[in-house]
Amino acid sequence: MLRVLRPRLHRGLPGPGHLWQLQQATALTTGHGRITAAYFDIGHSRSLPWARRPEAAALLADLADPDRPFDAIVIGSSERAFTGNQYSVMAPLFTHYDIALWIPELGGPADPGILQHEELMAWFGILGKREVVRARMRTHTSMTAQAREQGRYLGGRPPYGYRLVDAGPHPNRAWARRGARAQRLDTDPDTAPIVKWIFAQRLARHSVARIARALNDMAIPCPSAADPGRNPHRPGTHWTPTTVRALLTNPRYTGHQVWNRQRTDHDLLDPADTTLGERDTRRRNTPDQWAISRKPAQPGQDAVFAQVGVVWAGGVAAGGGGVAVAAAVGGVVVGPARFHPAVAVPAAQESGQ
Repeated sequence: MLRVLRPRLHRGLPGPGHLWQLQQATALTTGHGRITAAYFDIGHSRSLPWARRPEAAALLADLADPDRPFDAIVIGSSERAFTGNQYSVMAPLFTHYDIALWIPELGGPADPGILQHEELMAWFGILGKREVVRARMRTHTSMTAQAREQGRYLGGRPPYGYRLVDAGPHPNRAWARRGARAQRLDTDPDTAPIVKWIFAQRLARHSVARIARALNDMAIPCPSAADPGRNPHRPGTHWTPTTVRALLTNPRYTGHQVWNRQRTDHDLLDPADTTLGERDTRRRNTPDQWAISRKPAQPGQDAVFAQVGVVWAGGVAAGGGGVAVAAAVGGVVVGPARFHPAVAVPAAQESGQ
């Protein structure tokens, strides 16, 4: 009796990938036994070690059961089951529990005592890792081009003051045939005037703390309260200086599309034990790493944003922020508070708290 491990390593419900792996495992075991259970991880990267994939972890737990109703594991896709050096880490465990590991490319069980088998499994690990890296690079490159050259909206919550509107058929013809539609940002008639008022107040040298207090005094819903459906993780009780500062320094209010302001790093979970794999950590990119559309992609306040940037760069009172550090990207000056060639404005006294 055999159990089959068919790890599916991209998101979505089991579909064609599930079926072809099952068919391959069934064909491999015909005449040798029957499949008693299946393990199919969905939405978990192949770069995760088996112990951190739910279904694979369940299989490992079953291995330790002396009364387990199976004596072999059948792999549906070698490149998806083992990435990098995962096979060399897992092989001693299979030997310890006297479990045969059936591999489609070998037409039967792998023998850890045969050097060629171990080399083949190492090669599958390299191919699996290559596929992950290649997919990341292609995705990042294509999204950078879409943001920079086309000004495409690439997902995420619309900034406060904007809403999503229809932008015609999806540019991918296959998706368009299925009825998918593209979206773009447009001004929200309810909240856009608030954004303009906030920028005007900051241009008048009012501090972010004073602006936040005025918004709360006027009982104006903060961004998370204005759109609770997209902000379930935030309480949405009131405006804070941090909220106002984030709004004033968001370069998308210039009307340009901006993408890649954050990145995902893959850090070791435990440097003392590299077999535990990596964890995803979100970090902010510097302005020179942002993908900025060459042309405006939605209504914005380019000149006003630039003038507010000069206010930031000129120094602010307590609670206001810091000095902006600008960097040239695609001919446009950007920074924590600047996203435009500097526009000089007369110096003025900062308003108090």
